[in-house]
Amino acid sequence: MGKAAQDWADFQEPMHEPLWTAMLNAGKVGKGTRVCDVGCGGGGASMLAADRRAVISGIDAAETLVEIARERIPRGNFRVGDMQHLPFADASFDTVIAANSLQYSEDRLDTLREFKRVCVQDGKIVIGLWGPAEKVSFRVFFKAVKEALPVPPPGKGPFELSAPGALANLIEDTGMKVVGSDEVECPFAYSNFKELWQANKSAGPLQAAIKQVSSSVLSRKIRSALSAFEKADGSILFENTFQYVVAVP
Repeated sequence: MGKAAQDWADFQEPMHEPLWTAMLNAGKVGKGTRVCDVGCGGGGASMLAADRRAVISGIDAAETLVEIARERIPRGNFRVGDMQHLPFADASFDTVIAANSLQYSEDRLDTLREFKRVCVQDGKIVIGLWGPAEKVSFRVFFKAVKEALPVPPPGKGPFELSAPGALANLIEDTGMKVVGSDEVECPFAYSNFKELWQANKSAGPLQAAIKQVSSSVLSRKIRSALSAFEKADGSILFENTFQYVVAVP
């Protein structure tokens, strides 16, 4: 497996643990719950579900991250694939979770319909993503990446579904019913910029950016943009709000 993927799984993914915990609670995940972790990454949320003695399946587009998830949860059923075409049978799961992944789907309505298809009728679908941009300090990181590129990245950015009501409205367009929502604080803390860069360089936005500008140039521009967050000891802290919505098929 790639070192960059391992760095992402070891350093960056765990910072989402407050979000994962809140989503698993909202999805009533416990002993025997059949859980589908969509966009499972290195299996961080799946490990928490496994600790609750749930039955875990997961899918992610990144094969290197799926390999890590398989190592971490040997009894899990992890697949490499597209969330828009889930390789699971109808009504296979009691709870479907998607933490910070739906916004990267090419067709979000079709993807939500897939979540609905694989979930039992009385199950829960819990979708988490960034809160409104003004509540996310880490937005300066995305802004720095965008401004470093000669050609702006496609799409409307990571906060397109974060506006109030945007995700809930999209869910209801599929015929599902929204039954709950909440916000969760997930600070991102790094001991220094080197650790921040190591943690994030394997992420999709940076990998795409590195194809346009060199890694060293991108790193230098990002560090300059983040200087206001760097403390005297070199540590960096971002205060971030995430949100999640709970739906039933």
